[in-house]
Amino acid sequence: MPGERKIIIGLIETITIYGKKKNKKIKAKIDTGATKSSIDLNLASELHLGPIIKSKMVKSAHGSRVRPVIECEINLAKKKIISEFTLADRDHMKYKVLVGQNALKKYFLIDPSKNPK
Repeated sequence: MPGERKIIIGLIETITIYGKKKNKKIKAKIDTGATKSSIDLNLASELHLGPIIKSKMVKSAHGSRVRPVIECEINLAKKKIISEFTLADRDHMKYKVLVGQNALKKYFLIDPSKNPK
């Protein structure tokens, strides 16, 4: 909405993911360089997320590949949002969820100094 104040968040935020049978709080990486949000396959399976609504070509540091896309409800900084997430093997990564531009642009501003390591 025009005039609605944006919520300031940092580069790492605790989010709640709303699954079909249970919810889970988890630390997520906020990534303004990613156009789409992404969630780990195993985490999505654990929370019974889905169904897959489409596939999307995604470019990453590992090259381009087609990934399945689901719609997922999360709570970020006390704001419930529904957004699309690609499914990816994030087992080797520190954060199982990456929140990208598609989930951020409407409600959030990012302040890298908000939660320094």
